Amino acid sequence: MTDSNRARLHQLLQERIEYPEREREVDTLIHQIFDQDCAILVLDLCGFSRLTIRHGIIHFLAMVHRMTAIAEPLVTHHKGRVIKQEADNLFAVFPDVTMAVNAAVDILKGFAAVNTGLPDDKDLHASIGIGYGTTLVIGDSDLYGSEMNLASKLGEDLAQQNEILLTEEAFKQLSNKSDLSLELLSFSVSGLSLVAYALRN
Repeated sequence: MTDSNRARLHQLLQERIEYPEREREVDTLIHQIFDQDCAILVLDLCGFSRLTIRHGIIHFLAMVHRMTAIAEPLVTHHKGRVIKQEADNLFAVFPDVTMAVNAAVDILKGFAAVNTGLPDDKDLHASIGIGYGTTLVIGDSDLYGSEMNLASKLGEDLAQQNEILLTEEAFKQLSNKSDLSLELLSFSVSGLSLVAYALRN
């Protein structure tokens, strides 16, 4: 299924290149096939470079394996779906933002629980970004879109260790704002002015 979805996208993109007069038609078809309104969660393990230099890549790969073993069942429990894992990053989609936030909170709690029995150099810590919007979801292999890019920026570059950041669109979609402690933050990065909301415990 994954290969057929990716092959279909590549076929349509090739048609778009070869027949520029059909761009609008092809774009419409791509959106019809792959568009999903969803929440996007991007998790980034903290300390990749430092731990790899200090302990070697296999040590860190074992940590990534442990991260996946904890995070993936929690994503599924909250009605989400892991789309891909790249190096120390995990990408998942959810039907709504509240589910994504609940999964993110439980993942960080799961890491904290495991850390109590581990030496410091094996502790799991992550930063998480959450977005919401219409996204091209390519089966179980990839996803593309503005909110996906913003969630990646928040999770990989801007969130601190053990912090969850929401895009402005994700914040608007939250169904339980009054139950959460959220702090409004402003960032300027890569020529962009971003507003994000940090989830505080």
